[in-house]
Amino acid sequence: MSTSDDKPEVVERGLFKNEKHKEDDGKEEGKGGFIEKVKDFIHDIGEKIEEAIGFGKPTADVSGIHIPSINIHKVDLVVDVLIKNPNPVPIPLIDINYLIESDGRKLVSGLIPDAGTIHAHGEETVKIPVTLIYDDIKQTYADIKPGSIIPYRVKVDLIFDVPILGRLTLPLEKTGEIPIPYKPDIDVDKIQFEKFSFEETIANLHLKLENKNDFDLGLNALDYEVWLGDVSIGGAQLTKSAKLEKSGISYIDVPITFRPKDFGSALWDMIRGRGTGYTMKGNIDVDTPFGAMKLPIIKEGGTTRLKKKKEDGGDDEDEDED
Repeated sequence: MSTSDDKPEVVERGLFKNEKHKEDDGKEEGKGGFIEKVKDFIHDIGEKIEEAIGFGKPTADVSGIHIPSINIHKVDLVVDVLIKNPNPVPIPLIDINYLIESDGRKLVSGLIPDAGTIHAHGEETVKIPVTLIYDDIKQTYADIKPGSIIPYRVKVDLIFDVPILGRLTLPLEKTGEIPIPYKPDIDVDKIQFEKFSFEETIANLHLKLENKNDFDLGLNALDYEVWLGDVSIGGAQLTKSAKLEKSGISYIDVPITFRPKDFGSALWDMIRGRGTGYTMKGNIDVDTPFGAMKLPIIKEGGTTRLKKKKEDGGDDEDEDED
């Protein structure tokens, strides 16, 4: 009998246990449903606030790339990025990451932290200065030759912290071309004397300039100093307009006046001889498709023809080429 008396107790305990499980499940379902409803409510409220206040993502574009300075050693670039903020509050521009590459190869990269704040409902142009050192480029990429024009691609990542939307990144790109300048090669084709005396000698230097660049050079000015043998006979600055064709040769005349007696009889004897060695150094100011440049010119230890101009305008061929 004791066995039959035990059965109701076992059944009752089982029933009570099952009922407890059902009750707990109901509580958990109720609890989970409440949390989800709260989340949905908060999300809906966030969207309503965003719509009412007008929060949105900023926009940006590379509005231009300028070359404020370029020479034989480096080029300075400034990347202008126009940023528009549609929000009613200022947004901080946390970081700017930039990369300049050519044919997929990195030329330079960097990071600008704490780049400023974009005003509410405003737009601003952020300037990113970049310097490319030609020696670094040539050492890294041997196939990039002086005088060439290479393509480049600028990649910019703007990182913002926007209210409600949180942190976001805007990627930008822009392509262009930059030169790897090469200084012109200079030769004194001949020296033609207009006036030939110990007291005062006036001469014209007939210069041959070879432009080894893949772009034209517009010659604006030339400053120079000339040595005959080891003696500096002076120099000058000449304003001269001429076009130096790309990968071409141009000729210009440069005047010079000096007093041989100031340098002793040795120079005079050398000039009256059959020729002499010369050295010429200076700079030319040129315009290029990429901006104005000052390029060095140098010729050391050259030799040239010395010619004396006749009164009737002809050349005295008694003075031979050395």
